[in-house]
Amino acid sequence: MEIIKLFRKQFENYKGLGDRTFAQISDEDILWKYNEESNSLAIIVKHMHGNMLSRWTDFLNTDGEKDWRDRDGEFEGAYANKKEMLRQWEAGWACLFKALDSVTEENINTPIYIRGEKHSVEDAFMRQLGHYSSHVGQIMYIGRMIKGQGWKGLSVPKDGSKAFNKAMFSK
Repeated sequence: MEIIKLFRKQFENYKGLGDRTFAQISDEDILWKYNEESNSLAIIVKHMHGNMLSRWTDFLNTDGEKDWRDRDGEFEGAYANKKEMLRQWEAGWACLFKALDSVTEENINTPIYIRGEKHSVEDAFMRQLGHYSSHVGQIMYIGRMIKGQGWKGLSVPKDGSKAFNKAMFSK
């Protein structure tokens, strides 16, 4: 069950990066797009929310691509405001964390299906960790483009590696 704890830690890390990005943006910023072919923050969250609910609702018993999911619709329309977007962001992550918390020694070997493809529980979480981390990377990059010089870094500051490493190794 150590693997489930490790997955939780990684998912929490990526959620936190998104949270800290969203803390820096305004209602108007959620709709900003680099160009017409790009996705806004709101669209990325809408897609992640739809994916998370589909993949993790009753995931031990039903295919992760639910009949009720409208994946194509996730890339259209927008949230009314940042507050609404953040409600959906939190709901998606809550569904994922509930799924993680439901894994036990008794059910960890249950085969999981996503679009009819068989996965182990570990593989299903690993697949989605890759998917969600790529979208969180997009969220961070868009946030940085929006904020420009006003961006507050989320990791080791530029030209700050030596000081950061010194602090880490001194612990």
